[in-house]
Amino acid sequence: MSTETSRTRTFDWDDPGPPLAASRGLDGLGYLRALIDEELPPPPISRLMNFWMVSADPGEVVFECEPAEYHYNVLGMVHGGVACTLLDTVVGCAAHTTLPAGVGYTSIDLNVSYLRPILATTGLLRARGRVVKGGSRVIFAEGVVEDAAGTALATATSSLLVLRP
Repeated sequence: MSTETSRTRTFDWDDPGPPLAASRGLDGLGYLRALIDEELPPPPISRLMNFWMVSADPGEVVFECEPAEYHYNVLGMVHGGVACTLLDTVVGCAAHTTLPAGVGYTSIDLNVSYLRPILATTGLLRARGRVVKGGSRVIFAEGVVEDAAGTALATATSSLLVLRP
């Protein structure tokens, strides 16, 4: 590795334990809004992948992500796992907005379609997730990642299992 071309990236994160404990006393929408309002620190994955939540409403969330060179794969474009992780996040959080305090969820499946390549020069990405059909046992949701012009770059559908205590 040449020191002339080598790059370095560092990041920090907060202990995820306290926000997780706080989430048990809040409904899903209240918890996500506390994250947006920075009353609670974001989960470590947000800082690692460089994405953040910008809005949460009943059944819908929006995240943004700034793609960068450190997201690149061997083909010189943003790895599909970045879009997949972002989509998994928005469909899960959209489902979370519908849940009462103390109730969680986990993905049953996630089906992703990649429509266009993403580069560090693509600019700010916006990911939207929305609940298609709520439920007490299974929630169905969909998501899309778009560029600043609103062009769809990747889409997903997901079913999520509701986890009651």
